Amino acid sequence: MDKIFLFDVIIVGGSYAGLSAALALGRSLRKVLVIDSGKPCNRQTPHSHNFLTRDGETPANIATIAREQVLHYPSVSFLSDLAIKAHANPDGFAIETAGGQQVRSRKLILATGVEDVMPPISGFAECWGRSVLHCPYCHGYEVTGQRLGILANGDTAYEMGRLIQHWSANLALFTNGPATLTPDQRQFIDKLNVPIIEATLTAIAHEQGYLTELQFADGSAYALDALYSRVPFRQPTDLAEQLGCVMSESGLIRTAEFGKTNIPGVYTAGDTSSPMRQVSMAVTNGSLAGVWVNRELIEEDLSTRHLHVAN
Repeated sequence: MDKIFLFDVIIVGGSYAGLSAALALGRSLRKVLVIDSGKPCNRQTPHSHNFLTRDGETPANIATIAREQVLHYPSVSFLSDLAIKAHANPDGFAIETAGGQQVRSRKLILATGVEDVMPPISGFAECWGRSVLHCPYCHGYEVTGQRLGILANGDTAYEMGRLIQHWSANLALFTNGPATLTPDQRQFIDKLNVPIIEATLTAIAHEQGYLTELQFADGSAYALDALYSRVPFRQPTDLAEQLGCVMSESGLIRTAEFGKTNIPGVYTAGDTSSPMRQVSMAVTNGSLAGVWVNRELIEEDLSTRHLHVAN
């Protein structure tokens, strides 16, 4: 790109949060560019739930409909690319992409989501989002009463055991090594009639991502229909760090209300700053960020026109 284009707002990330922000801004007559690399973290998930009017829909189809609706507004455009560099300048912000594009904007919304880090267990990554699940509110109804497992240890195992038992009495806890539960926690899990298996997990046997059994280093196996687990995550880009955004201890971008970061003019929306990883939450956060960015732009424009309320 020879010419560097200027936008009111650049949104990095074109999934639900980014698209929701773009919708609010497009309807606010703002010139918006959405940059998206096309790799959402839920791309393996077959169905999305807890989103009114779209319960049970595929995540990809929800995103397709959203893009079509956002592109209805002529001031919104899309760029299929990966944003790799970001910095502030006197007019706002500059973004450079892996494809060599350079664009600028007055405001910036980071909606890049997060990237889950899979453990080195054969079959885990293939089952993630299909039969290895992170959230009972997203997927619990579909496996109600089935043979369920929890892969966790210590406080996390205790907390998940209390939660998941609501969806099935046929539940087992796998600690993948010696259990680190406190005596009180172990006693509570025992009272729920949840067996605690401490063998080292080596593989998840599955058929096209739907698990059939867990396999252990001692040669034993355990038949299951679904397994709950929480995995670490990381930011998929270092754009927030490049800009100087403060991060939380958990690795999310720290924000104030409406997605404001500590860097003036930089907002976030969706999983990149929220632990509530649901489509409905991402849409809400994106809409709030878009509305507040537009409000900020209006106030700046009125200020430059030196309009004052008479006393």
